[in-house]
Amino acid sequence: MKNNKTILITGCSSGIGYCVANGLKHKGYRVFATARSSADVESLKAEGFEAFQLDLTDSDSINNAVDAILRVSNNRIDALFNNGAYGLPGAVEDLSRDALRVQFETNVFGWIELTNRLIPVMRQQPYGRIIMNSSVLGFAAMAYRGAYNASKFAIEGFSDTLRIELKDTPIQVSLIEPGPISSQFRQNAKKAFDQFIDAEHSVHKEQYQAMQRRLNKPGPAAPFTLPPEAVLKRVIHALEAKKAKPRYYVTLPTYLFGYLKRLLSSRLMDKILAKAGGDGKR
Repeated sequence: MKNNKTILITGCSSGIGYCVANGLKHKGYRVFATARSSADVESLKAEGFEAFQLDLTDSDSINNAVDAILRVSNNRIDALFNNGAYGLPGAVEDLSRDALRVQFETNVFGWIELTNRLIPVMRQQPYGRIIMNSSVLGFAAMAYRGAYNASKFAIEGFSDTLRIELKDTPIQVSLIEPGPISSQFRQNAKKAFDQFIDAEHSVHKEQYQAMQRRLNKPGPAAPFTLPPEAVLKRVIHALEAKKAKPRYYVTLPTYLFGYLKRLLSSRLMDKILAKAGGDGKR
């Protein structure tokens, strides 16, 4: 099936990014798959992708990747799927400024810088779809996930603002809000936790021990976990619908917490989310 649409996707080495890149490629999109490490880029190329190195923490890397893609695409990028991210577990009081800075460099600042680089391209076309892969944790906070919660809350705010600012243009902005999805998220979270959190000397040591058992546990990360194809389905709708939705829920927990947040008081919602998070055990 031929498709003239082009899309740039970040975080394609595994999980949601890889699934979406692969699914759209088979659907006929011209996919520009990006990843942080050169080894992952070479692996993607070996599978037949047009792959480019893009490190969201590095402005030069972002600009170099965009320049290279625009050269081969005749200055055309129809859509952007911002996906590359990771989660840093840990209690708020154990999060250093450096830890938060690294979390936001990848999950927020890089996304906004890349998006801002592509908006003028989309204005000139004139056409564009900007899709942000947020999370249920972008509107429903859970304990011991403060850095990740904050980064996704930020992306939600930026996206809502951008959607309003672009309302009179042909560029549409959508948020995807998955709950638990099968991926390497836990493995990457464990690496970040070991790097930035001094668990042994924390008042949260007991909770961290339970958290580490969860992060090391094989199998689904949580109840109601879905494969990344569930996200692909929503991305396709955001790309192909005449009028894309501002938000796409994915997984039962997202629908449930979205409904409850509209219905319940903040205090009651806190109790439900505290129980659902299990003090970091889930």
